[in-house]
Amino acid sequence: MEFRVLGPVEVMAGGVPVPLGGTKPRTLLAALLLEHGHVVPLPRLVDVIWPDSPPGSARATIQTYVKTLRQALARHGANDVIVTRTPGYLARIPAGTLDADRFAGLVGQARGAATAEERFGLLGDALGLWRGPALAGLQTSLLAGEIARLEQLRLSATEERMAAGLDLGEHGRLVAELAALVGHHPANERLRGQYMTALYRLGRQSDALASFREGRRVLAEELGVSPGPELAALNQAILRGDPALRAPTADRSIRVAVPAQLPLAPADFTGRTAEISALVVQLTEPAPAIQVIAGRGGVGKSALAVHVAHHVAAGFPEGQLYAELRGMTDAPAEPVEVLGRFLTALGVASAAIPAGTEERADMYRALLAGRRVLVLLDDAAGERQVRSLLPGGDGCAVMITSRNRLGGLSGVRRTDLEVQDPAEAVDLLVRIVGAPRVAAEAKVAKEIVELCGRLPLAIRIAGARLATRQRWPLRLLADRLSDERRRLDELAIADLEVRAGLELGYRGLDPAARQALRRLGHLGVSEFAPWIVGWLTGTSAQDAEALVECLVDAQVVDFSRVDDLGAPRYRVHDLVRIHSRERAEAEEPAEALEAAVGRVLGGWLTLAGHVTADAPSDEIGWPSPAIDAAPLDRDLVASVLADPHDWFAIEQPTLVVGVERAAALGLHDLVCQFASARLGPSFLGVNRFEARERIDQAALAAARRAGNRYGEATMLAELGRLRYDQDRFPEARRVLDEALTAFRDLGDARGQAVTLSGLGIICREAGRLVEALHFLDEAVALLKGFDHFAREVGAVYPVRLAASVRLERGDYPAAWAGLEESLATYRRTGSSRGEGVTLRTISLFHRATGDYAPAIETAEAARRIFARLGDKLMEAYSVRTWAKAQLRQGHTDRALAPLEGVLSVCQAMGDRWGLGVTLRTLGELHLAAGNQRDAASCLAAAMDVWNGMDAPLWRARTERDLALLHEARGDSDAATALRERAVKVFHDHGAREYGELTAG
Repeated sequence: MEFRVLGPVEVMAGGVPVPLGGTKPRTLLAALLLEHGHVVPLPRLVDVIWPDSPPGSARATIQTYVKTLRQALARHGANDVIVTRTPGYLARIPAGTLDADRFAGLVGQARGAATAEERFGLLGDALGLWRGPALAGLQTSLLAGEIARLEQLRLSATEERMAAGLDLGEHGRLVAELAALVGHHPANERLRGQYMTALYRLGRQSDALASFREGRRVLAEELGVSPGPELAALNQAILRGDPALRAPTADRSIRVAVPAQLPLAPADFTGRTAEISALVVQLTEPAPAIQVIAGRGGVGKSALAVHVAHHVAAGFPEGQLYAELRGMTDAPAEPVEVLGRFLTALGVASAAIPAGTEERADMYRALLAGRRVLVLLDDAAGERQVRSLLPGGDGCAVMITSRNRLGGLSGVRRTDLEVQDPAEAVDLLVRIVGAPRVAAEAKVAKEIVELCGRLPLAIRIAGARLATRQRWPLRLLADRLSDERRRLDELAIADLEVRAGLELGYRGLDPAARQALRRLGHLGVSEFAPWIVGWLTGTSAQDAEALVECLVDAQVVDFSRVDDLGAPRYRVHDLVRIHSRERAEAEEPAEALEAAVGRVLGGWLTLAGHVTADAPSDEIGWPSPAIDAAPLDRDLVASVLADPHDWFAIEQPTLVVGVERAAALGLHDLVCQFASARLGPSFLGVNRFEARERIDQAALAAARRAGNRYGEATMLAELGRLRYDQDRFPEARRVLDEALTAFRDLGDARGQAVTLSGLGIICREAGRLVEALHFLDEAVALLKGFDHFAREVGAVYPVRLAASVRLERGDYPAAWAGLEESLATYRRTGSSRGEGVTLRTISLFHRATGDYAPAIETAEAARRIFARLGDKLMEAYSVRTWAKAQLRQGHTDRALAPLEGVLSVCQAMGDRWGLGVTLRTLGELHLAAGNQRDAASCLAAAMDVWNGMDAPLWRARTERDLALLHEARGDSDAATALRERAVKVFHDHGAREYGELTAG
């Protein structure tokens, strides 16, 4: 198979063209082929195919093009040519199958050829690969530079072939071809000179002089310049009939020089073993590719490049060139300036160095042709700065360091340099501070390098401060670095300063990107998705993605991963984040920053609203004031609604930090509204306690600081709910009592109903059934006293809870009435979760009344609902309810595996109450199956759970099962004691088991 870009883009298989589709698929394939072996990011492909205004479906369309191209190539036996690699695609083709590579190889061979005859033949073969203009038929401005590069290479090869042909005396054969070339390139002085030489050698002196006059006219009219000295000298030689025209001329202004410009290698260089090995191998290849080392400021790009350059210098005996390009400063080096220094180093006399950039570049490349020279270009600003500094021959090697990945350079190999790994970072500190001091405080040393973000520059500065302060313990510096407000101040010594490097990167951004970075730093998140940037800056999803890509290209933000739902995630380095926050507070009004954080919370709240509208909660909701938020991207809303549980789980770390930041800024209304949103488990999950704790505590503190008594009461109620979910029933009771008092003082009936319901469910779980009914019936009465409450979906919540308590007490008619009312209400109002929890309670009712078939049926119906909602814990609870009904029918074999699965879910989610109930159920199962040892183990484990909780009723139920176990073992005294203790608890708590055990 042959891939062609030197002309129309084609793929040939066995001499037959492979159908590739229209212009856009061909453009995509061309972009991948020109950088084969390297990943081309998806945003770049979008820009290449749609340079002006990409459609919203651009990414999906590219996926379709890729699929179509893969299918076309596979039909001709070429599989895996286009490979998906984060963050885009790469082309993987066999060596020598791309015509541009073969062309470059032949040109390189020609330049190294020993004779003009070999050179002429090889260049002819190379030019024979061309079938027309490069990438003919593709209209894309972003490939224009590559097209121009290929065409320039073609022209250079043509010029060199003409020169070789003239050296061979082939002027008669070449004159017609030269005439055509001059017609196409009338301002090309080299071709015109070759044409004049050929004419002169054919005895056509007047035609040669006429061609010079025509060239002088074209140069004057089109470029406003006169012919260069070489063409003018040739004209004079023709006028004189100089016999030297029949032999090559030598330029005596150039002497052979071997430059050695590499700076001193850092003596304490540490680590980067994998990167060094790869770079050394690639630089010492016969025709090494250009190496680009990219990374943020301070990551050690220059140190690595200089270290590697010294390592391979012996392989470049004809010299090493070095230039500090000052790319991130206010005065970056101009290519013409660097070329002048390089030409001087290569032995060109000052008077012979041309004035213009192109002329200097031509001379530079001519001097390096066929030589083995290493070129190190440090701190490049961008592609434009380095293009004219790249040698033209294959023998030279080039290393470029840049904060920019230089995606516009084709055919390069990139090394994206990250921060050091923990071991390398500590090793660097050891090299600077000394092994004894680090060994004496090894844990503190690790803390210091982490506070430095494992950024080599920061570690060097921290190490230098310790090295110059021998009496300082490492703990002193670690404590100073722990204060984020002082950290950048601490990371400075002499002329080394982390802040200065970060400032250069920041100032290199355009205003919109700077604003995005400032606001990310001010928000304080480490990992984020593009929509966060959109909310912070008030821009569209498409513009936000472009801003993020700009930050990634500038190495101030890193691509982190593609999450489980397919969204890209990005990360801000801690030191960049701290600096960005400094700039935000220095450059933007506090009101603008607060508004930006408010938009983020508004975005999350709006998404929460979509979730609750799609799957209403079963509980009493808090009032939801209108949110002043921009319209959300439809794709984002669809992504959240498709899998709200996983989406919020992925977003959780960012969300928690954002809420805490908003609370610190005094946005108490938004924070309290967010923390009290009734999202159910689709939000932070029933048992994601740490995140909920941080959010609730931040919101409570914000409300108290603002003197917002209603917000404080609401957050106390939410904190009480959290304590309930954590199975910390006494604490939950205390917090909810405080919330109830506050709501009564405020005269807020809704708040009282929410809090009373919370107290009721806590008492139910603890087995205080009479007290539970007291609270729940009061909540029901409050809600039924207000018509607008009664119409809400959650108004029936305390009714269902009260029905479950009556079931526990054995009041079956009243329980059934409450359950029927609850189920009808939840179905009418569209609350799937309410329907699910009610069906599960109805299953418990059927089991308690001995009606096992409907118990199994309703438990399975509840399980299906929770599976659809993504509520893993309630799905597990429903499975346990189903399994216990199976157990009551004697189907222990059916129930064992599902119950073990429920146990795993409860353990994974930290649900102690669920763990205790499931262990007790497994104990019952093993007891029924006659497996006394496993029954004893499970029941003992359940008792351990209940002994750590305020759950006397559940402890009594487990003791009842233990009594059965002791009876089975023949220990009637122990059985009697356990049963009597259990019966007393059942009596004291009004549980239905008392009647069951004492009846008859």
